[in-house]
Amino acid sequence: MPLVPDRTTVQRVVPAPPAAVFALLADPSRHHELDGSGLISGTDEPSRQLALGDTFGMAMKAGPVPYAMVNTVVELEPDARIAWQPRPVPAWLRPFIGGRIWRYELEPAEGGTLVRETWDISQEQVKPLVWPLARATRTGMQRSLDRLADLVGGRS
Repeated sequence: MPLVPDRTTVQRVVPAPPAAVFALLADPSRHHELDGSGLISGTDEPSRQLALGDTFGMAMKAGPVPYAMVNTVVELEPDARIAWQPRPVPAWLRPFIGGRIWRYELEPAEGGTLVRETWDISQEQVKPLVWPLARATRTGMQRSLDRLADLVGGRS
């Protein structure tokens, strides 16, 4: 039995319609604005709407250590669901790091859109390496949903 569940989910109602929420989530050039973890340091991605199978890069930083990830869109249903799977840019690290899935599910709700963000480590290469990140990840996810609400709700 795992020490940490394979999926951690947070949710909140965001004061905007699903199409507006999805448009922001599906634009990789804006992901650094959403990041509640403080790990995304930037991207060179152009503003665009992602499609199933698309890849996009992210510059990351854990403390003083910079690194890069390439993400592949693995699930996409316009205005309802988008998910991507990051892998480290150096291919030699891929047997050890990567495989988690970041998933956003959207449902119309009173007052806007119910947004569920899930950190899914069921496909992570070495789960015990990421288990210690679960608590901080949940906190970062809650902050990300707050930022999302501010961005699409017109408060930022």
